[in-house]
Amino acid sequence: MIRVNVVFGTMLLVASAAAQIPPASPVSPDSEIRRILVERIDAMQKGVGIVVGVIEPQGRRIVAYGSLEKGDTRPLNGDTVFEIGSVTKVFTSLVLADMVQRGEVALTDPVAKYLPAEVKMPERGGRAITLHDLSTHTSGLPRMPSNFQPKDPGNPYADYTVAQLYQFLSGYQPTRDIGSQFEYSNLGGGLLGLALARRAGTQYEALVRSRITGPLGMTSTGIALTPEMKARLAVGHNDKLAAVSNWDLGALAGAGALRSSANDMLTFLAANLGYVKSPLAPAMASMLADRGKTGIPAFPEIGLGWLIAKPSGYEIVFHNGGTGGYRSFIGFDPKNRVGVVVLSNTFTAAGVDDIGMHLLNSKAPLLTPPREHKETAVDAKVFDSYAGRYELTPNFVLTVTREGDKLFAQATGQPKFQIFPEGARDFFYKVVDAQITFEVDKDGRATGLVLHQNGANVPAKRVAEGAGGK
Repeated sequence: MIRVNVVFGTMLLVASAAAQIPPASPVSPDSEIRRILVERIDAMQKGVGIVVGVIEPQGRRIVAYGSLEKGDTRPLNGDTVFEIGSVTKVFTSLVLADMVQRGEVALTDPVAKYLPAEVKMPERGGRAITLHDLSTHTSGLPRMPSNFQPKDPGNPYADYTVAQLYQFLSGYQPTRDIGSQFEYSNLGGGLLGLALARRAGTQYEALVRSRITGPLGMTSTGIALTPEMKARLAVGHNDKLAAVSNWDLGALAGAGALRSSANDMLTFLAANLGYVKSPLAPAMASMLADRGKTGIPAFPEIGLGWLIAKPSGYEIVFHNGGTGGYRSFIGFDPKNRVGVVVLSNTFTAAGVDDIGMHLLNSKAPLLTPPREHKETAVDAKVFDSYAGRYELTPNFVLTVTREGDKLFAQATGQPKFQIFPEGARDFFYKVVDAQITFEVDKDGRATGLVLHQNGANVPAKRVAEGAGGK
């Protein structure tokens, strides 16, 4: 707290001095942020290095803890470079919004307009997929193309070509009406970047540089690593804290190819929050003016590219990302004009989303060290009675599948993870602190389940095949 040491003088002078005291920040102080990072890396072993950036009315601040690489004593800082994964999609959608502002494209333009004539874009009921559909994940395209079969799992996107993408699109038939429902799609994000680059007559990275990073002065954001950026690159690590290769996204670059630093991400947030004047301001505003529903409790709305959470009656605009060795979060509170970026050089299922959300909303819980769960032997035949689809909300479904003697669960728009038995009906995740309890009828067939996570117990009824969300 700042004290105003004025004993004598007029009330006007005292009031004037008090008016210049900056408001208290709604974001935790640096000491608390550091405590969170120390616990995450040292106690929970869920990271190697994490950098947090905060922008607020008082200015910017950086809190970093950990290492560039496991065993490396060099510290991280605001200029350390990370892969930001799907945060790239926000940049792709900002390019779209900017091109709309310039009259170069329209949101309602069919994607086919910007692809070679020989590419047959999927349609359904006479409805074409538009640029808007790709940006809002309502295109009806799946998360990934079915002909995505990487030769190197350590760099899975590297050998997926534009020709393969066109081949998939030309043969795909949507299973739901285009524009009708949110379904997160890396394929759609990559296709949007490709279509916009073709419209501009350039490559995706050059387009982002000319429209966004160049005008904003974001010199540490791009795809190709310059020697200077490479010297500041944090080495990626998997969930076992082993070093892994960087990813190259090629044909789907618009979905997740960018690398950046916390300082550059704060510069991006500064423009979105109006702390700096930018020619991109109208495009940035339009990204939040155009909204749709997702049906997902964690983020019930989506703008162009941005996901929108609504805790306690206000809004947090955000996106997260992850590649093989990194997790990222960027978000801001428009009302309080506060933004947060969290970058980690470790991929874990939970990532750093909880840190970002907690700093923007103190009521949002942080991960806690999970209680120990012990795997027990269960006859795998019982898994058949659990396999099915369970609806937590109309557009958020948990799909349970059996593969041999293993059981897996996949939430809408998320990867598939194995769940392990600790009882006949009780299962737990190892990648995140969450558990599932199956509810069964007298014949032992599951009729529903309860998802236990973050102190909540969320019931889900089993739905017939083809019903509910996907």
